[in-house]
Amino acid sequence: MSPIEEYQLQLTRRQLLSQTRGCLGAAALATLLASDAAAAPDSGRVPTGGLPGLPHFPAKAKRVIYLFMAGGPSHIDLFDYKPVLRKLHGQELPDSVRRGQRLTGMTSGQKSFPCVAPMFKFERFGERGTWVNGEILPHTASIADDIAIIRTMNTEAINHDPAITYINTGTQQLGRPSFGSWISYGLGSPNRNLPAYVTMISVGAMPGQALYSRLWGSGFLPSRHQGVQFRSGGDPVLYLSNPPGVDKALRRKMLDGLAELNAENYELSGDPEVQTRIAQYEMAYRMQTSVPDLMNLSDEPKSTFELYGEDSSKPGTFAANCILARRLAERDVPFVQLFHRGWDQHGGLPNNIRKNCKSTDQPAAGLVKDLKQRGMLEDTVVIVGGEFGRTIYSQGKLTKDNHGRDHHGRCFSTWVAGGGFKPGIDYGETDDHCYNIVKDPVHINDLNATVLKCLGIDHHRFTVKHQGLDWRLTGVEGADVIDELLA
Repeated sequence: MSPIEEYQLQLTRRQLLSQTRGCLGAAALATLLASDAAAAPDSGRVPTGGLPGLPHFPAKAKRVIYLFMAGGPSHIDLFDYKPVLRKLHGQELPDSVRRGQRLTGMTSGQKSFPCVAPMFKFERFGERGTWVNGEILPHTASIADDIAIIRTMNTEAINHDPAITYINTGTQQLGRPSFGSWISYGLGSPNRNLPAYVTMISVGAMPGQALYSRLWGSGFLPSRHQGVQFRSGGDPVLYLSNPPGVDKALRRKMLDGLAELNAENYELSGDPEVQTRIAQYEMAYRMQTSVPDLMNLSDEPKSTFELYGEDSSKPGTFAANCILARRLAERDVPFVQLFHRGWDQHGGLPNNIRKNCKSTDQPAAGLVKDLKQRGMLEDTVVIVGGEFGRTIYSQGKLTKDNHGRDHHGRCFSTWVAGGGFKPGIDYGETDDHCYNIVKDPVHINDLNATVLKCLGIDHHRFTVKHQGLDWRLTGVEGADVIDELLA
């Protein structure tokens, strides 16, 4: 049932509710509080939320960890290597390849488009001998047999904000639910002591593009499904701690009083957001115990920090967030998303991409290895990629050892591991300029549809009616599950 339909249903009951004021509201409140008391406070393993009938079929994955490289990593310099690129270096990109592509404002005025070969050493890795930039991605190269590299991801968006909005919500328009919010809404969570959707942000070589909270927002879904951002300094979640002079008992008394007031409000309005408010107050109360325990890495052995790299003991780094992502997965949080800013390299690419890879390569590979050794990779989807790729041609003047690349949405690379995806494969093929797709395109909504299938969801049937349309994560235009990616 959509939020609008739920609201309309409640409106038809207003008269009844007003006549029974103080009874039904109290009963609903008692049910909420009773379920709190019945929950095991240590584990929190009491399933909550989700829609009837979901999942649609047996799921291979229970959770998703999305490592989002915000800014557009250069597929040309990381994964999509062609030996012929060395011969093309410095040559003008042919018009027959560019095909009148829509350009951004950064390069639309350029008179020359010289091709730039990667300035790093590529080698073949894994049983299939796939090309990977082993010079700056040695740890990712070491798990080549565990990951599926998709070389033909594509999107219509050419600028950051619409592109990152598109891949996270299924549309370039603002105000739509994010991927994690859809999962929270549809499947609920096995752990009632932590949010179903958690986000964390780290910064790479340079700050890069701003990230807005709507990227993990709930859009037109009930607000309890929005992502909760965990921070590295102070309170991990804003306003989680009690104010000075307020102890746990007083906090509980205050929440009980608020819940009673909200229950009366719900009787009069029938607004489902009032129920969300009650539930979120209770979630915040439970998180006062669960979140500090989660964020305390002192119980991790030395081997964990060695696996994730030297930055993993520093709060707020991508490496430390990867450890937290694994700890959240252990606690059955369905959707965890790490945003790592700083991949928008219009200039100084060789130096900056090297820095970014140093901060992300070992932690991302370490996460896969960690999940695998714990027996969790088989039911956890790990995704690593950005909103688009970069152009083969140089932005600005091409010098001997320095250049930049503009945005490129026609093709780019993403890798996926676990949760029902085939390990150790390359999917899709681009042309010799890494510019156009030659074989097996994967639209960003196709990937999202495929991940949903791993979670047991038929994306065609997972819809919410809003503004006269049946909205879904994979857009109203349509998307395809890429079965060839699945084991």
